[in-house]
Amino acid sequence: MSSEAQIVSDAAQSAPVAVPATKSMSIIVTKGSLDWAYPPFILASTAAAMGLPVTMFFTFYGLPLLLKKLDLQLTASGNPAMKMPMMGAHMGLPNLLTAIPGVDAACTKMMKNLMNKKGVASIEDLREACLDADVRMIACQMTLDLFEYSLDDMIEGPELGGAATYIECATQSDINLFI
Repeated sequence: MSSEAQIVSDAAQSAPVAVPATKSMSIIVTKGSLDWAYPPFILASTAAAMGLPVTMFFTFYGLPLLLKKLDLQLTASGNPAMKMPMMGAHMGLPNLLTAIPGVDAACTKMMKNLMNKKGVASIEDLREACLDADVRMIACQMTLDLFEYSLDDMIEGPELGGAATYIECATQSDINLFI
């Protein structure tokens, strides 16, 4: 190693480094179907339980996850990788079947029954756990306006904000997820 490189290396090793006391996480929540609602709430509640400050930014199709009344449906046609345990095997739906009216509703009922049987927490329970753990929830103001929702339609707890609000948070977060 050259003497200049050694000096730079020595200086870098002795330079003070600001290390945050706690890591933090931010999540952009963009999808509001039953199958896509689980990942952000599971990750947020788990990270919060581990002591990380967590911010969730609900935008576009993720915003309805903040509605007081949830009526989440499975998107069987949108996820060909989803194979349900049926008749002793894991079976997927052929794409043609997903075009038949009522198939998404039937798949939703099957998934909810399976989750209930396996003891999986509901989205409402996970959402409540996030609120109880002080997860910061931001409802996208532009999306609220675009889809003509009001804060009265939403659960208590989320704040209003826009892209700048989220970006301010994301630039300070150690972990940023887009779900």
